[in-house]
Amino acid sequence: MQTRTEIQPPSFPDVVAARSFISSYLPRTPLIRIPKLSEALDCDYYAKLESLQPTGAFKVRGGVNLVGSLNSDDVTLVTASTGNHGQSIGYAGRLFNKRVIVYAPAENVNEMKMQAMRDLGAEVRLHGRDFDEARLETERVASEEGLRYVHSANEPHLIAGVGTIGLEIFEDLPDVDVIIAPAGGGSCASGNCIVAKHLNPKARVIAVQSTEAPAMWHAWRNHNLDSYPTMNTEHEGLASRTPFALTNKVLWSLLDDFLLVTDEEINEAIRLLARDGKQIVEGAGAASLAGAIKLRDELRGKKVVGIVSGGNIPPERFARLFA
Repeated sequence: MQTRTEIQPPSFPDVVAARSFISSYLPRTPLIRIPKLSEALDCDYYAKLESLQPTGAFKVRGGVNLVGSLNSDDVTLVTASTGNHGQSIGYAGRLFNKRVIVYAPAENVNEMKMQAMRDLGAEVRLHGRDFDEARLETERVASEEGLRYVHSANEPHLIAGVGTIGLEIFEDLPDVDVIIAPAGGGSCASGNCIVAKHLNPKARVIAVQSTEAPAMWHAWRNHNLDSYPTMNTEHEGLASRTPFALTNKVLWSLLDDFLLVTDEEINEAIRLLARDGKQIVEGAGAASLAGAIKLRDELRGKKVVGIVSGGNIPPERFARLFA
């Protein structure tokens, strides 16, 4: 029997199969060119608006693909999340009639995301100081109670579902030069790597993470899965201290570049997307633009897609950025 550590990443045909399956349940999201940002960056800058998914974030693609693939009807799913992944499993659980339990950190939570998970029918249990402490409790409970643990990244069906973003990008913009993806657990970057390197190996895929939560960046640079001792970002979609094996296996072989941006650079990108793109996005959703600004000289004259991974920013936080 295959163990978790032996699970292989999905292939391009797996992504194509995921597209066929999830298209009955989820909308295609728009790819829009933002003129003011294009002018400021001296490139053609496009935003892939995953913030317009039913849960307000890209992860629902993977959730629907994974939960819809389960054979057993009588199964309880348990997972750990700061919000968007939990919403994706909750949404898919309701769609396919599965009980869902989500462990979330008890501190510095996005209450809007917590309530959204409850509204989807998931049971939300708060535990620990951060995502990684909630994740460890989830793994303990899943083992003791025999529940189906859904890892937030080490799941081929999740990555394949998320990779369908890349299929849509290449259909709408076949000559895209650069795709920039936020990185928390790495499913967005790795799924898009699989597609981009199959359809056009010259297209570059770049991941972006916060300097305040750089675990994945360190893992990519050092080719190891060591936990990082601190995690202080305010942007919960990027908040992890532990890099994950399956996504890193993809990134180590396919990702072109990985950069860090500060939380304040992400906040400025949120403001710019609101002002110049008329889009309300959360921190993880703005990280791709923050990365593009940092790479401005390198991107000059190119066709660039920044993946807006989510729009679930608490209204009070959004208002504070413009105060």
